[in-house]
Amino acid sequence: MNTRILIPLLLAGAVALACGSQSHPDATARSRTDKSVRQAGTPSAVTVAVAPVSQAKHAGTPAAVAPLKSAFVVRAEARAIHFSLDLTNATKKNLELEFPSGQEYDFAVLDSTGREVYRWGKERMFTQSLQNRVLDGGETRRYEESADKALPNGSYVAVATLRSSNFPVQERVPFRLQ
Repeated sequence: MNTRILIPLLLAGAVALACGSQSHPDATARSRTDKSVRQAGTPSAVTVAVAPVSQAKHAGTPAAVAPLKSAFVVRAEARAIHFSLDLTNATKKNLELEFPSGQEYDFAVLDSTGREVYRWGKERMFTQSLQNRVLDGGETRRYEESADKALPNGSYVAVATLRSSNFPVQERVPFRLQ
């Protein structure tokens, strides 16, 4: 390939990555940290699906001693889907979460055949540098996003993923639109 084209392309890519973890100003991560997160009342919605608080699943750690508890709530409306993932440090010690990039979490929706019909992080750009986040003992961090996505009536599964390399979490919640 011609170096007169390759060098400007590489420089443009480096500038795009250095400008921030997301490509759109409206794509700011809505993460909130609280010592205690209260479950808010649910406005009228077609379906509310909740994954009960569970011990987060991570490789090599028995569920009984897993330091993270997770709860995933999905609220589906006619033209929007709202996701909320709560992660709680179940220990008294600080917990450092390591992320291989600027993307800390992702939300996806699968149809009844398992085909992906929506993914929050699909067309977003994230920094390609290691990130660390500290979760204090007993602290809860909430990740919330909304998708302006109208889906046809049917059965779906929402998937929430914490993209931590040392404490990965994945929760699945089935829901139905009628």
